[in-house]
Amino acid sequence: MITADFETQIAVYGFAEIDGTKITVNGLPDMTEDEARAYLKIIKEQYPQDIITSLEIGYAEDGNVDLSYTIKPPPFQRIRRITGYLVGTLDRFNNAKRKEESQRVKHSIENL
Repeated sequence: MITADFETQIAVYGFAEIDGTKITVNGLPDMTEDEARAYLKIIKEQYPQDIITSLEIGYAEDGNVDLSYTIKPPPFQRIRRITGYLVGTLDRFNNAKRKEESQRVKHSIENL
């Protein structure tokens, strides 16, 4: 949630936050919040599964806008072999396969 307007935060703190993404603007004193949101939207469309943690908007030497960003990939999902199937979770199992999984012998390090 933005407590002050975007331009004030950029001027005072050097960055602002939009939708959980830290936005830093360098060399573009007239950057508006709508423009920053548009650049953020472009990156989110390119990486829909990832979380953009920071975005730096600057002026490139060729006259274009330079975007530098940091993305956080989605968390790694553990895959296990259960009753002969490679699965991450049991949510796709039907009732019979769930019962088979609940009745199988589970081995742990504590029993060794």
